[in-house]
Formats: sequence, C-alpha cells, structure tokens
Amino acid sequence: MKKLLICLTLLIFAAPGYAATIYKWVDKQGVVNFTDDISKVPPAYRNQIETEERKDAKEEEPPPPPPPPSRAGTRRSDPQKIKKDIVGRDATWWREKVRPWRDQLREATENLQKAQEKFSETTVELGRKGLVSRARYQEEANKFDEEKKKYEAQIAEANEMLEKLSREAEETKADPAWLE
Repeated sequence: MKKLLICLTLLIFAAPGYAATIYKWVDKQGVVNFTDDISKVPPAYRNQIETEERKDAKEEEPPPPPPPPSRAGTRRSDPQKIKKDIVGRDATWWREKVRPWRDQLREATENLQKAQEKFSETTVELGRKGLVSRARYQEEANKFDEEKKKYEAQIAEANEMLEKLSREAEETKADPAWLE
C-alpha cells in the first residue's frame, strides 16, 4: 500500500501541466482567428494578439515571437514587409505608373531609328539610280522630317512625364528603385 501511495504521489506531481495559451486576432476581412501556436499568427497581426490562459493550464510564459526574417527571405505577399511611400502607394503602383511612359519612350526611340535608317536607304537607292531629281529627294526628306518630329515629340513627352513622376516619387519618399 505504501508503494502505491508513493507511485500515485509521484504521478500527480510529475504529470506535466499542459499549457494552453490561446492567441486570438482579427484579420483584415474581420474574421476572428484562434490558435495555440504563436508562430501560426501572421506577423502583420502579432501587435494585436489577445491571449487567454485556459483554467487548467500551468503558469507559463508564452514564447517570444520569432525574430523577423532576413531581408533575403522576404516574401512580396507579406503585408508587413511591403514598403510604401508617405501617401501609401507601393512599388507596384509606381511601376504601373512608369511602365506606359517607359514603353512609349522605347517605342518612339525605336521608330525614330527605323525612320532614319529607312530615309538613309531611300536616299542611297535614289542616288544609285542616278535619276534623283531634287523634287523627289525633297519629298522623301519632308516625309522623314514629319516622322522625325512625331517621334521626337513622343520621346519628349515620355521624358517629361518620367521626370515629373521622378519628382513626385522624391516628394512622397518613394524608393527610387520603384521607378526602374
């Protein structure tokens, strides 16, 4: 009987107290979430966690939140890691704003280069034929000048808008890399 009493006493005191800290948070859709593992709480919601100790849980300090991941391991979808300017716009917003102007600049530059090459080829071809009239040459030169003015205007407009966006990004403390 004495052995049984000793065994029961040891079992009672040796039985682990199962800590049951419950972590509660509300996500951006308004859904209330619960977990007993703090590592399952998204980092963006860790500052608003409510904890609740279950009545049968032993007094235990919750584990500290894990350290933030290194910059190399940053995922784009992690809302806490997305950098924004002072107005709240992120890299995606800025890149979408810059992209059409960069496309226009590239396209107009390519078109201008093609027009110059075409004009050069045309004048060389007319010269080979030997029957180049001043009127024919002037006609080709006028067509080239019109095309050139059109593409130069597109290039100037794109450069002006890119410069304007660059100034706006600087004013709103946006990362300059977002404009590349």
